[in-house]
Amino acid sequence: GKDGGRIVCTVACSPSAYPHLSSSALDDIQADLTSLLHQTISHSSLHPSNLTILKSKKSWLLNLDVLVLSDAGNILDALFMASRAALWDTRVPRTRGVEYKAPTRKDTGKDKEDMNVDEDEHENAQKQSGFDTRVLPKATDFELPDYWDEGEVLDGRERWPVAITLNIESPTHFLDATAQEEAASPLKLLLAFSFHDGQPAVLQGMRMLGPGELTPSHLKELVKVGENYARELFVALNAKLKDEDVRRTQKARERFELHR
Repeated sequence: GKDGGRIVCTVACSPSAYPHLSSSALDDIQADLTSLLHQTISHSSLHPSNLTILKSKKSWLLNLDVLVLSDAGNILDALFMASRAALWDTRVPRTRGVEYKAPTRKDTGKDKEDMNVDEDEHENAQKQSGFDTRVLPKATDFELPDYWDEGEVLDGRERWPVAITLNIESPTHFLDATAQEEAASPLKLLLAFSFHDGQPAVLQGMRMLGPGELTPSHLKELVKVGENYARELFVALNAKLKDEDVRRTQKARERFELHR
């Protein structure tokens, strides 16, 4: 991948999730969901800093693949929650730079004293491996050391956004609509917020879906309300993810110790 790595998001929908749609219509839904998720998640403001393996040479390509098996409504919020959970748990493999040094012996044709020095140096070189696995500024390749935690978490994982869909029935709105409620209320406002270390919320994405329009004052009010909803969702989801972190870390440590 390019220097710094890349993130590519893809959403696939099972035909069982939308049995009433033709294959072409299903492709359209997949394309819309993929575009929405990729444009938000792959934004430079969310890019992890630890996807680089060898600077200007090699980096990780992070693929986020989401599969929709069923859609009972509010698919967008579920899509972002699942993505955040997957990225929270993603581990970047630990790497160690490798540089190959071929042993050399200079045959200069000088006197015996010089030859003895060359021979001593050559003998010392033969005692060393041709592969130097220390962290080297001129490393040309890398290897994966064995470690119990299977790598480090993505840098800045607290910033991965959550999304809230406001189903608008002016002058009010409601959340978590079923498929039937979505059909009866076609105007929606999708808001994706990022929260990090007690800092003010960052609006990572906003999209209005369906027919209709909103006045600027009404839109501003909905964004403010949506931020409060998103913060509550963020806190609840983070608590669950951190509990899973503790359980998974303990289990991984025990498994590693068992197979040592």
